[in-house]
Amino acid sequence: MITLRHHLLTIVAVFLALAAGIVLGGGPLSDVGASVASSSQDEPTAAAGDQPGAAYDAASLEALAPSYVAGRLAERSVAVVSVPGADERLVTALADGIAAAGGSVSGRYTLTDELVDPGQKSLVDTLGAQLVTQQVKDAVPAEASTYDRMGQLLGLAVATKTPEGDEVSGKSRAVVEAVAGAGLLAEPGDVSQRAPLVLLVLGPDANDEGADAVIGGLAQGLGAQAAGVVVAGTTADGGAGQLGRFRATPAAATVATVDGIDTPAGRLATLLTLQRSLSAPGGAFGASGADGALPLG
Repeated sequence: MITLRHHLLTIVAVFLALAAGIVLGGGPLSDVGASVASSSQDEPTAAAGDQPGAAYDAASLEALAPSYVAGRLAERSVAVVSVPGADERLVTALADGIAAAGGSVSGRYTLTDELVDPGQKSLVDTLGAQLVTQQVKDAVPAEASTYDRMGQLLGLAVATKTPEGDEVSGKSRAVVEAVAGAGLLAEPGDVSQRAPLVLLVLGPDANDEGADAVIGGLAQGLGAQAAGVVVAGTTADGGAGQLGRFRATPAAATVATVDGIDTPAGRLATLLTLQRSLSAPGGAFGASGADGALPLG
């Protein structure tokens, strides 16, 4: 019989090997990293003297990975929202990881520069106020700030608190069309479902208080309308980076965060945090996460 201790040790072994930058030859976790393999120079590699051990770890992970990640997101959908400048290879790798875990991507939503530009706040504010009045009256608190309100509008359009997801309604479709029509969102294509989970992938760090307020408001708004939200960034985004700064704000209590998606370990942590977010909101995971490298629940 496999004990809880054995299970936890297996999880830790998987994480440690992934943190060493091992690329699997097959299985779901190899799919997660395949599309970013060309940039693997940025990831740590084993020293020549460690090759026998690295080969053993790789073989062990290849055997463990399919049974470990399979079904983690079974019958669950994720809306993937990316901030301008987010590395498309990483976004695709995360989407592939969701599929490898048994889930599906309900839609890919790309925010435009205008939406996250503090200089365009007046446009975002005016459009948000109009949409609340015309489309979703009483669904968004009147006291919501500009970007919190826009985040909630996007959340109503792409997400739901129903674990199984919901169909896209006329109102949610109207919100997406209006935001896209104003040049704040790229056309997402044909989307038939609103997802219980939202993955918000960060772009380059503007290192600016105005930009931080935009990201914080959008994340908080999305968190108010979805069953679970994960805000994910690169290793550089942790610590003193934009994800680290977000973690120091009250808005971080309602959504989960992961830094390190530019590594196999960080992408694994993102998948596990998405699963966790269905039942437990919040949490800071990843290379500098206060709650650990990855959730072990």
